[in-house]
Parts: sequence; C-alpha cells; structure tokens
Amino acid sequence: MRHGGIFSALFGTPLTATLFAMMVVDVGLMLTVAFVPGFLAALIAYSISLKAGIAPTRFVMEAPPLDARTVVRTAVLAMCCAVVAVIFCQMLHFFEHEIPKLLPNPWVRAAAGGAAVVALSYLMGVGRYNGAGMDVIMDAVELEQALPWDFVCKMVLTVLTLSVGFKGGEVVPSFYIGATFGCVVGPLLGLPAGFSAAVGLVCVFCGATNTLVASIVLAAELFSGAGFELMALACGLSYMFSGYHSLYSSQGFRTSKLFSEFLQPKEEK
Repeated sequence: MRHGGIFSALFGTPLTATLFAMMVVDVGLMLTVAFVPGFLAALIAYSISLKAGIAPTRFVMEAPPLDARTVVRTAVLAMCCAVVAVIFCQMLHFFEHEIPKLLPNPWVRAAAGGAAVVALSYLMGVGRYNGAGMDVIMDAVELEQALPWDFVCKMVLTVLTLSVGFKGGEVVPSFYIGATFGCVVGPLLGLPAGFSAAVGLVCVFCGATNTLVASIVLAAELFSGAGFELMALACGLSYMFSGYHSLYSSQGFRTSKLFSEFLQPKEEK
C-alpha cells in the first residue's frame, strides 16, 4: 500500500497505483482483498498531493483512427517496445552484478560512479537526461519532438546510476525511454509521433514491470482515454513479447504469459 500511495501522489493516477501495487510482486496472482484498502490509500495520497500543489500528470494526445492498418502498425511498435524493455532490464541486472565485482568498496564505487554520471551528463547534455525528465516526455507526446538517441542516453545513465549504488527509481526512466523511443520509431511505421510516444511510454513500462492491467489503466489515466483500444492491444503485446524479464529481481511469475497454466515458484523448484 505504501508504494501505491507514493505512485499515486507522484503521478496522480490512484487506480493505476493500486493495481500496480497488487500485481507487481507476483505476476499472475492478484489478491483482490487488497483493492479497497489499497485504493483508499492511493486516493488519500492523491488528495494530499493536490493540497500540496502537485498537479496530476496528464498529457494531451490525439490518437489515429481505429482501423486495420493502424492496429498492425501499433502492434509492430509494441513489439519493438518489448525489445527495448528487455534490453533495459538485462542491462540493469548485468551491471548491478558486474560493477560491484570491479569495485567492491561501496564508497569507491559510489564516488567513481557519481563522477562517471557527471562526466557523461556533460557529454550528453546537462539536464536532458538527469532527473525525472518529464519535460522531455511532454515534448515527445505533445510536441512530437525527441532526439533519436534520447532513449539510449537515458537508459545508460539510469543503469549506471542504479548499478553503482544510488537509489532513484526505474518507473519514470521507463516512461522516458519508452516515450522518446516511440516518438522516433513510430513515424517510421507511419504512426503519428505523439501517439507513438504515448504507446512507447506505457509499453516499455508494461514490458519492464510485467503489470499488464495496471499499464492499460495507466494509459487511460494519463491520456484521458485517447486511443484506449490501441493502447490496450499494445500493452498486451509488450507484456507477451517481453518474456520473463523484469526490472525487479524479486518479482515472481505465477502464471505463463503465453499459455493458460500455472508456473512453479522458484523456491519450490
């Protein structure tokens, strides 16, 4: 409930926050008894954030018509986003495992990593890839503007920051990576850049966290229902094609993503 409340206060998406907290630990197992207390906690957190002057995150986006051509193009983009999500997860876990081997001392690791982040930030563009980057996400969705290398730079800096011991988050970077990737790749498939950025945002998040229903609801809350059917399809495909990769090493999979069957928990194998 605590994580759901923070999510709700930060983004102004209480229903998404509740479902995310219910689904993220064990994929395929959702204890519905937690819904009412979790949703109440999310609503309270959301109300407090509004009182504190924190505006909910909302984007203005116009979706293309729901026709066969758009469905196919959206499906291709969703599968591309699933690949990006897998790369993000794999990079994060690889460097979280390897960097401590190279620099066992946590103080040295943090100092060297911090210096590397600062140096790369100056090389890539100070501020553009630091922090939440909501302005860049906003530009991708609403102004249809993103640099072709934005998603790569954000991924590299996020992985490096987390791998050397700094704590920040993975959710907002997944929004950033997905939005900028979609904004660049979508038009190559014949889709509007802003709509593609929105698809990328929810799909990379879905593929990296494996929270299908929460991701579909996130699309509804962030984009006021625009292109909802296309968003839902995209989330479903990203969920399927991202496999059993995850940003969270403790996340378990209780059901198969492709077949109607239960999976044996790791500790019971």
